[in-house]
Amino acid sequence: MRRLAYALLVAASVPAAAQQQDFSKVEVRVERVAPGVAVLFGQGGNIGLSHGEDGNVLIDDQFAPLVPKIVAAVSSVDPDPIRFLINTHWHGDHTGGNERLGQAGAVIVAHDNVRRRMSVETFSKQMNQTIKATPKAGLPVVTFAGGVNFHLNGDRIQVVHVPNAHTDGDALVYWTGADVVHMGDTFFHRVTFPFIDRESGGSIDGMIEAAKRGLALVKPGGKVIPGHGPVATREELKAYHDMLVDVRSKVAAGVAAGRTRAAVVASKPAAPYAATVAADGFIKPDRFIETMYDELKAKRR
Repeated sequence: MRRLAYALLVAASVPAAAQQQDFSKVEVRVERVAPGVAVLFGQGGNIGLSHGEDGNVLIDDQFAPLVPKIVAAVSSVDPDPIRFLINTHWHGDHTGGNERLGQAGAVIVAHDNVRRRMSVETFSKQMNQTIKATPKAGLPVVTFAGGVNFHLNGDRIQVVHVPNAHTDGDALVYWTGADVVHMGDTFFHRVTFPFIDRESGGSIDGMIEAAKRGLALVKPGGKVIPGHGPVATREELKAYHDMLVDVRSKVAAGVAAGRTRAAVVASKPAAPYAATVAADGFIKPDRFIETMYDELKAKRR
């Protein structure tokens, strides 16, 4: 199941690819993280949930076929309607349920670049596939450049844009009272090495800065919801940040020394961290290094 889930991490950016999968056996599990905050695990990106007297706010929504199960899981926590849906970025395993939830009345909120990318048909070189434009009902109707705040359910929920990290439209979502941050796909916890979507404007330096921003938001003892993987501690997010910094420095040194891509990959700069990531993760160490090498090499030209 884990292998399938992460094989879908990119493929699911194409709605048709998601429709071809059998979601009938997927269970949506709820984990309560803090008062008024929960996370839903199913297939695709982790879903954050703010619940309480003002209604439900979702962060991401996985795939369209899972919407009935997602709604049922939300109702098991709070029977009120889903008022708002925040997308952490544009990939289909985080936005696949947008159209159905938008049709049901949820107000969709995301960064400007999320709407821009979802509004047009795009060809993905890395997948050799065309990603169709999202129907109007699934597009964000409220967009922001730097961020936006929600004052709901007895908390202030900060939505903060972190530029050019996993993509060019990433947002972190922080519950200031509950001290919980949803990192979207700027943080992959235990399940795979990081996926930096350079075609969507992602970068290793942005990933590092996103992790740093998350650390500045969440306090010691707070909880961190990754885009994929189990709920983490602030200390685990710090270890992830330090891994990114360490591996980047090694790859950058290889690039500066004029070493070839193959030579840098063969030096295994991510090897010390292999035990912290699932062996069947979607992004293998070599691919992680190749992506980083290509980016840092291009920056030196």
